[in-house]
Amino acid sequence: MSPDTLYPPVEPQRVALSACCPRCGRGRLFKGLSELKPACTVCGLDYQTVDPGDGAPIFVILIADFLVVGLALYTEITWSPGLWVHFLIFGPLAIILSLWLLRSIKALLIALQYRNNARPGTIDRG
Repeated sequence: MSPDTLYPPVEPQRVALSACCPRCGRGRLFKGLSELKPACTVCGLDYQTVDPGDGAPIFVILIADFLVVGLALYTEITWSPGLWVHFLIFGPLAIILSLWLLRSIKALLIALQYRNNARPGTIDRG
């Protein structure tokens, strides 16, 4: 019996929000902020074959910039606050949102890659 059949499927959304192992749902996916661990400490899934690539940063740039710049423009047009308000609110918001999105989207891409059995360098010819 393969290890994949021992564990119930874990939803990719749950993996993205909790940064847990895509196979067992209990082990941690990251050490630190966004660096992948070598393997799951619970089920032993090897994370060395997982490659989220540059997808996560691209999505973060598009989503975070849209939200932060949109909110800053809305704030400027509606209330016209001083420049210091923009620095005080939207600077930290951009940093926090980008870091949270980077971790979540990277975990989501890894979960989808695991669920669809995608491996780097392989092409489905069937």
